[in-house]
Amino acid sequence: MTTKLLNHRAEGPASAPPLLLGPSLGTSYALWDAVAPELSVTHRVMRWDLPGHGGSAADLIGPGATVGDLAALVLDLADALDVDRFAYAGVSLGGAVGLHLAVHHPDRLTSLAVLCSSAHFGGGAAWSERAERVRREGLEWLVESADARWFTPGFTVPRLVRDHREADPRAYAACCDALAAFDLRHRLGEITVPTLLVAGREDPATPPAHLRELADAVPGATLVELPGASHLAPAQCPQAVSTALRSQLDGPPASGMTVRRQVLGDAHVDRAQDRQTPFTARFQDFISRYAWGEIWTDPTLSRRERSMITLTALVAHGHDDELAMHVRAARRNGLTPEEIGAVLLQTAVYCGVPAANSAFATAQRVLAELAEEEGAG
Repeated sequence: MTTKLLNHRAEGPASAPPLLLGPSLGTSYALWDAVAPELSVTHRVMRWDLPGHGGSAADLIGPGATVGDLAALVLDLADALDVDRFAYAGVSLGGAVGLHLAVHHPDRLTSLAVLCSSAHFGGGAAWSERAERVRREGLEWLVESADARWFTPGFTVPRLVRDHREADPRAYAACCDALAAFDLRHRLGEITVPTLLVAGREDPATPPAHLRELADAVPGATLVELPGASHLAPAQCPQAVSTALRSQLDGPPASGMTVRRQVLGDAHVDRAQDRQTPFTARFQDFISRYAWGEIWTDPTLSRRERSMITLTALVAHGHDDELAMHVRAARRNGLTPEEIGAVLLQTAVYCGVPAANSAFATAQRVLAELAEEEGAG
């Protein structure tokens, strides 16, 4: 028997680290439209729809559902996608799912980001009343106040409002049941995965105090408060959310000078610094900040790949002195002599035989020097 799965969308390289993105009640995975493409540069991003929302079947949950039931559906999806461990970020109800996973299935998470959410949602009575009214009357009465609940005055995202209107009332009510029963305040101290908390300063549904409560209880958690953001921060402040998530997922970037030393070696950088004069100082600073601090630190390409590209460009322009330096860098970045030779052979086809002939001579000399240095060491 085939398990019915949550509707989802996958983006990014199949070999990249997996990241699951969870939505807020009443929305679809379109909530992440302005954030997911950027995150998918370095991660395999999989965003999913709640039952009865977007493309997910309504009968995946029923009356009396819990956040644990939704978390189980997320794990079923991860298993079907052959994803064992993953980073997770979720908004509101999607954030509650992440908290449940962090408490009950910490072995599945590599990191957690909880946005505009809470360890509890104000007690069960209001949510139970909302669930019963939605079962009786449908969702139109709620859709009318969606902008006020989700965004600051004057801002809206029509696609998300439409998703709210088109959600299945039975599934929506079951999600309200889940929120009514949810309270993890007594378990927050058990969370061990790296945790980022993001609050919208203007959020009326889960005010910053809810995220501060989480920050006080979750060991080592980081709290970011976004000025001008309401409940659906990824839609209203996508750049700020992307920046916060990037920091959580990738860690702080290494400085340009650090990367320059890692790739070129301390001896070369020290010589360059010793030769620096007031006339060349701004140029050296430009190289460290731009070439090494922005381009070489971009995680889209590995350092091995960047070395291959750099070798090719230097051969094409006949920069033999720079080529010698970057043959050493290529070895430091993990390329074997055979791989360096293959790159230079490729340049013979596209950059010309004379250029490749000179490049082979330079590379052979540098590789011999490296072998001699290694032997002496």
